Amino acid sequence: MKCQVEYTDLAKADLKELDGSQSKTVRKAIYKVSENPLPKSEGGYGSPLGNKRGNNLTGLCKIKLLKLGIRVVYKVIKSDKIMKIIVIAAREDDEVYETAAKRNKDL
Repeated sequence: MKCQVEYTDLAKADLKELDGSQSKTVRKAIYKVSENPLPKSEGGYGSPLGNKRGNNLTGLCKIKLLKLGIRVVYKVIKSDKIMKIIVIAAREDDEVYETAAKRNKDL
């Protein structure tokens, strides 16, 4: 299921904060996953999230860029075939997941 990629305004700002090579790598990973952003359990590329230290992230997925230490958290809106990017950030002590939980509530 190919999806159109949409960024929240805050995720766009996250992407702009990365340096050029990081930004390019992140965009490539997002494009690859957008070919089938469903969770792995449904045959896609996404890693589903659940509860992370008290943050309910059910329904969200992540892309792990291990070499960069960056996580991309997104939501798939199946009815519209949209992959909505919520946060792009370093993993640092699960801060990315706390940010994702807060931003997901604001959607």
